[in-house]
Amino acid sequence: MLSRVKLAPQLSRQIGLLSRASLRVPSRLNSTDNREGPSEKLNLNSPYVNKTLVFGIIAAMAVGGYLISQYHQSKAPESIKETASTAFSPEDVKVIFVLGGPGSGKGTQCSKLVNEKGFVHLSAGDLLRAEQLRKGSEYGKLIAQCIKEGTIVPQEVTIALLKNAISSHVAKGDKRFLVDGFPRKMDQALTFENEIVKSAFTLFFECPELVMLERLLERGKTSGRTDDNIESIKKRFRVFIDTSMPVVKHFDEQGKVINVKCDEPVEIVTAHVKKALEAKGIN
Repeated sequence: MLSRVKLAPQLSRQIGLLSRASLRVPSRLNSTDNREGPSEKLNLNSPYVNKTLVFGIIAAMAVGGYLISQYHQSKAPESIKETASTAFSPEDVKVIFVLGGPGSGKGTQCSKLVNEKGFVHLSAGDLLRAEQLRKGSEYGKLIAQCIKEGTIVPQEVTIALLKNAISSHVAKGDKRFLVDGFPRKMDQALTFENEIVKSAFTLFFECPELVMLERLLERGKTSGRTDDNIESIKKRFRVFIDTSMPVVKHFDEQGKVINVKCDEPVEIVTAHVKKALEAKGIN
């Protein structure tokens, strides 16, 4: 009951004012102005008055309850407000997202960091392709269709695969991960950070579209990948701009993005990446 809840003074005044305003009977019923006819006494048994009173009481109770819940929520400790916990602690597991357009060189640079810095490289695309080929996979056909059309696989599939891969490596003692080509959408970013682990920061590889196109077409001659064709490549470019760039912007607003220009020779780009990591304390 409202009478048993201790409210902040301002909330008590708001509820009181709201209750009186809601319960006010139209002035015409209480009027003594004879210009519109003889004065009428308020008949509390009138259906109109009864409905007005009931409506006012319900409205006052509803808004009062809302104000109470908002007040207590605003006073609750952060540990109570956020009940969900991540699978790993960022103190124990360091995840760096690696983002960039198709053909920007993410995989190449990740391979070098694995060899020189001891990271585990988890490519979202490689995990999806492996799951597609896994015998008995319930997601195989869905993944194949998404890859062929250059669209994004549902986040539940990708995040489950990443979680399993991270768990497997953590069990072996690995603690530093480069997650390549993920997150590709805002919902993926938010879900991963809420359920798996908060990312340390994001490496974003900037590259002109023409350069990426040339690289992909050249790779397509020998890669055997179904998405290394001109139609799929153009779709992937559009998807990246429309859905992945907002993710980069989201993390950039948090001061968690390192921009790396990657239209230079591979070794020069690698030097830029290593310097950026060292500036973040990663040797």
